[in-house]
Amino acid sequence: MWKYEKRLQFPVNIKNPNATLAQAIMSQYGGPDGELGASMRYLSQRYSMPYREVAAILTDIGTEELVH
Repeated sequence: MWKYEKRLQFPVNIKNPNATLAQAIMSQYGGPDGELGASMRYLSQRYSMPYREVAAILTDIGTEELVH
C-alpha cells in the first residue's frame, strides 16, 4: 500500500511575488523554447530523417531533453 504525502523537500517562504520571474520560469519549462518543446522537436524530427543513424541520435537527444 502506498501513502501519498504532499510536502516540499525544503520550506518555501515567498515574501513578495515576482510576476516577471514567474513568467520567465514558466516559459523555460513549458514555452516554445523550453525543455518540453525542445524534446518534442527532436523526437518528431526523427520520423522524417532519411538516415537511421541520425534518427537514432535525435531519439537520444530528445530523450535526454525529457530527463532534465
